Amino acid sequence: MRIKYTLSIVFFVALVIIEKESNIISRVSDKLTLKQTPQTPLQPSGISQTLPKHNGSFPSFGKMDFMLMKRRLEKYSEHQEVTTKGRKHILLLATTRTGSSFVGEFFNQQGDNMFYLFEPLWHVEKMLTLETGGTNATAAAKAYRDVLQQLFLCDFTLLESFIEPLPVDHITTALFRRESSSSLCEDSVCSPFIKGVFERYHCRTRRCGPLNLTMASESCLQKEHRAIKSVRVRQLETLRPLAEDPRLDVKFIQLVRDPRAVLASRMVAFAAKYKNWKEWAMGGDVPIDDDEVRKLKGNCDNIRMSAQVGLRQPPWLRRRYMLVRYEDIARFPMRKATEMYKFTGIPFTAQVKSWILKNTQASKETSGVYSTQKNSSEQVEKWRFSLPFKIAQVVQRACGPTLKLFGYKSVSSEEMLTDKSVSLIEDKVFNFL
Repeated sequence: MRIKYTLSIVFFVALVIIEKESNIISRVSDKLTLKQTPQTPLQPSGISQTLPKHNGSFPSFGKMDFMLMKRRLEKYSEHQEVTTKGRKHILLLATTRTGSSFVGEFFNQQGDNMFYLFEPLWHVEKMLTLETGGTNATAAAKAYRDVLQQLFLCDFTLLESFIEPLPVDHITTALFRRESSSSLCEDSVCSPFIKGVFERYHCRTRRCGPLNLTMASESCLQKEHRAIKSVRVRQLETLRPLAEDPRLDVKFIQLVRDPRAVLASRMVAFAAKYKNWKEWAMGGDVPIDDDEVRKLKGNCDNIRMSAQVGLRQPPWLRRRYMLVRYEDIARFPMRKATEMYKFTGIPFTAQVKSWILKNTQASKETSGVYSTQKNSSEQVEKWRFSLPFKIAQVVQRACGPTLKLFGYKSVSSEEMLTDKSVSLIEDKVFNFL
């Protein structure tokens, strides 16, 4: 904004402070070329909306005007302190097939105080992949960071630019897995049902119309805490600006799982993408220099390096990082959930406890590939009887340092792999406080 009239230095400084405090829209890197929504972005309520304007210019201010502005600024600052004090922002970081949907429900089921989002970065990854023919790691990391930052501030405008087709007046039928976020299907966000309008990921608990992101933003602002689950962030280091943002109190929970179990699960869930692995499992040698093997090693390295950053506890991550193994959650769900809630500083509600008890003793009929209902202890060992020993060896060579860091034992024979009396999970405590 160009200021055509001379303002007093004090008023100008006050104006800058106000604008900084009220602006909840993150800057997107100049390196990204993003689609912009034609709609007017959602604006937060704040003192900047009360600034008097006349024909695009500021009127002159006297002493009384300045005192009024000062009092408004003080009240706004007090309001910001009240609204942000005690609020937590939880980011559950994982990779696919690590049990993140299941663990995400620990927060999705928290109750009326939690605003939970399931994989909002799916849209970002899809758009960047379509436009570039592949995902550029640097560009994607910046986009992921900026979108997460805005979402934690209840601003959906940047995410909208990645949704295809573009939302109209902030309304969309295309949000990925809407029904997996209880917050997006509750009364306050449930617009009237429209007959004939198709929404693939529609709410299951009640009949709602297309998702109104303005209503979602308003609901988010009313919640005490916010949580997001994502399997798309590759490096924890790229999220440092979130930890250093004074408007946020971010807690990072990194969920990991034995890479051999992850591969076994992906070969079933993503059969088409993992057809090479299935062919290798059926017979023949695995080419160590194959792109698929290199990709496996790269994924393991990213997970390990993120964990090493978190476990070192640099100043920006102190008391903000927790590492959790899926195997520990599967064997001791209530204990680990208690630890996670203690870490976040959020009350562990009876509603969450009830959900955990109900959903960790599921029957085989309800324990599908994408189900969040599991007989958890059974899931820990299941992969050992479906993954061939030679494939396990390939994973161990590619991911050796990762296995060691997280306390997973390597197997030296097929007999050891399938011997239930031999545990492949070491007792290990990860310090995160």
